[in-house]
Amino acid sequence: MGALDGVKVIDLTRVLGGPFCTQWLGDHGADVIKIEPPQGDETRHWGPPFEEATGAASYFIGVNRNKRGMALDLRQEAGREVLLRLLTDADVLVENFKPGGMEKWGIGYDTLKERFPRLIHCRISGFGADGPYGGLPGYDAVVQAQAGLMSVNGEVGGTGLRLGIPLVDISTGLSALAGIGMALYEREKSGQGQFLDLTLFDVAVSLLHPYAANHFLSGKVPGPTGNAHPNITPYDVFPTRGAQIYIAAANDGQFARLCEVIGAEALLEDARFADHPARNRHKTETRVALEPYLAEWDGQELAEKLMAVGVPAGPLLNVQQVVEDAHTVHREMAIEVDGVRTLGNPVKMSRTAPDASRRRPPGFGQDTRAILSEAGYSDAEIEALIGDGAALDG
Repeated sequence: MGALDGVKVIDLTRVLGGPFCTQWLGDHGADVIKIEPPQGDETRHWGPPFEEATGAASYFIGVNRNKRGMALDLRQEAGREVLLRLLTDADVLVENFKPGGMEKWGIGYDTLKERFPRLIHCRISGFGADGPYGGLPGYDAVVQAQAGLMSVNGEVGGTGLRLGIPLVDISTGLSALAGIGMALYEREKSGQGQFLDLTLFDVAVSLLHPYAANHFLSGKVPGPTGNAHPNITPYDVFPTRGAQIYIAAANDGQFARLCEVIGAEALLEDARFADHPARNRHKTETRVALEPYLAEWDGQELAEKLMAVGVPAGPLLNVQQVVEDAHTVHREMAIEVDGVRTLGNPVKMSRTAPDASRRRPPGFGQDTRAILSEAGYSDAEIEALIGDGAALDG
């Protein structure tokens, strides 16, 4: 049994942040009911690649396992009535409608809390409902730009670059996950649910460490540092005669051991490299001094030797190399669910371990009839709902 066994989650989210959150809730045992609109979650079509058997895009498959799937048209009163019945015994509602969308249908938090006082209602939006940007739409890449993340990413002297992964969406999903966990814990004491207001913008701003901290203390506006770290030297990618290697010698002891392994003990006698503040003042000189020694090594071999003496280092691997790596497999971070390869869940718990392989991502509306039946609808009522388009099945 998972840690969240017995927790019922109604998932009205689409795209990434919300589905990422609810997938992890499902991995840890929650009964997640994903409710899609009549047109479906748009990421079902965000391909190629597509799964041949189901036609679902890889993007959708990657964040929607361990959920049951149904479809409702919430524009119809009958569809909203189904949702309200499902919320009767639900613990958590997660949605990412534009602020005001649920209220327009008469099912905003102020209404729901009166009817379901124990419900934890988590809304994920771009900027929230109020403030100068309140109600505006938000997408990961745009928020990366607006929240300053792009300004510190990219090559030195560059104008900024989008992070290759949708970090804002994923981090917002993880923040929602943490908030839901805290709200469930607090409810055990108070007996009351509450509203969680998660925004892409807030989360993106919260990720600006250490750049914001540096700015607050120095007054300087940070810019891109390439692969290097703004506060630590050496902390960068270096070429070798094999794979490139990332070396993170964050303190004087690690730097000394790095020099010993690569045969560069002479650098320890140079005042420019004597301690970390000196190395950080001489970032370029430190890199130039190390490169001739590193060029004689194979990156993979050197990484293993450095890690063996406590110096963090690793070769730069591509995605295929990572998912096939022996440690990735050992840690169950690349798994198969009913013939679908997917990433595992990193939250390992000793008694209530996650199970990322319980249920493959649902087909559109595949569980609509079963969920309606569980909610007490008769066969005739189910047929009427489907016939009217208030509910949709696969």
